[in-house]
Amino acid sequence: MVDEALVARTPDEIRALSYEWRAAGKTVGLVPTMGALHEGHLSLVRKARSECGKVIVSVFVNPTQFGAGEDFDTYPRNLENDRELLSEAGCDAIFAPGVAEMYGEGSTDLSSGERTFVEAGRLGDVFEGKDRPGHFRGVATVVAMLMGAAVPHRAYFGEKDFQQLKVIGRMARELHMGVEIVGCPTVRESDGLAMSSRNANLGSEEREAATVLHRSLEAGAKLAADGEKDVSTILRRMRGVLDGEPLVEPKYVAVVDAETLEALESLGERSARILIAARVGSVRLIDNIALPFVRSE
Repeated sequence: MVDEALVARTPDEIRALSYEWRAAGKTVGLVPTMGALHEGHLSLVRKARSECGKVIVSVFVNPTQFGAGEDFDTYPRNLENDRELLSEAGCDAIFAPGVAEMYGEGSTDLSSGERTFVEAGRLGDVFEGKDRPGHFRGVATVVAMLMGAAVPHRAYFGEKDFQQLKVIGRMARELHMGVEIVGCPTVRESDGLAMSSRNANLGSEEREAATVLHRSLEAGAKLAADGEKDVSTILRRMRGVLDGEPLVEPKYVAVVDAETLEALESLGERSARILIAARVGSVRLIDNIALPFVRSE
């Protein structure tokens, strides 16, 4: 288990530790999480461990990225279990602040116009941003705060949250944060379901039904691999797979440019990605898959 002395509770504490490591010539890696850790998170920690001299994992359920009626109150939390897993994965320090430590004492109205926020721009207004207004404003803000506190050289994020990865990458680049953003492959259960802390809130029937997201993605990817260029044909095949599962309510399915997230009408020389989101019972799940290049003849 990570020693309690290496569980920092305030930005000043983790910043002092990071500066100490940097002064000793260590490369510092940061893995931001909201806790309830699973193998997907731990794969990021191991990747950071392989590339960095010291690894910090933040555990903070950030209220500003949850909208009204979303699952902030029910989001799974288990710091003691997280500490054990992180020790085994090679984490050097945990940054586990409370809301007051991050947003200030008396922070009851975090939507106040008096606060400073980072706007995510167009990348944050589409797909998850369109369905969850303000979500990426909260994500960009808290990641900027975490990187400001931990002052890492590199920060590691999973490709499962692909739009988030793009928002953060652009933010770090355009705001000259001096942090390398490292994207890591999605980790899946044996039946293809992308690992997510929210999976713990699925009932048994819902858990089985949720696998349809990955099956739909695979159906679309197979069409593309077989040479299909027409996006409407790919989406029609995917929706047909989704329609076969009554417990799943699709929110969006889109084929996008992998860099700009602009919706595509046909596949060509640019890298493309399929994005999908659906509600399974009360749980919102997202997933994505890369598409192969479809070469012009």
